[in-house]
Amino acid sequence: MKPQAPDLPDIDAIDRRILIELQADGRMTNVELARRAGISAPPCLRRVRRLEEAGIIRGYHAETDPQKLGFAITFFVIVGLDSQKEAALAAFERLVAAWPEVRECHMIRGGGDFLLRLVARDTAQENELTRKLTEAANVGRVQTLQTIRTSRTVAGVPL
Repeated sequence: MKPQAPDLPDIDAIDRRILIELQADGRMTNVELARRAGISAPPCLRRVRRLEEAGIIRGYHAETDPQKLGFAITFFVIVGLDSQKEAALAAFERLVAAWPEVRECHMIRGGGDFLLRLVARDTAQENELTRKLTEAANVGRVQTLQTIRTSRTVAGVPL
């Protein structure tokens, strides 16, 4: 059974259709999006702009293939800090935000303080990134989890 979409403020069925279609293909033209949403192009564009201004649509990007771009390894790291004071948490977030190989950084509960997703060109780079994390200020524990394969990646959320 398909999960029910939550009731979102100021989001109607047409907005949901627009969001579903854009999550699947953010490159389609406004005319095609309007056709799929069952409305004409001008109100469709107004709705998209309203969703962007509300921060519901945060941006558009191209999904690239890391391996074809030379990043053979994707790995996750669970990082435990020695202190959970806000200053220490924020300092760690600033540190890894500057590393281009860090593709996601999530503060987590249970088993660590942060979960990172990184990419590396080879095991030497993976090891170097792990070393940099281990030696970073206030880092007490680093656990790496290398990806063997990815069977599902879906952008957005279920609507």
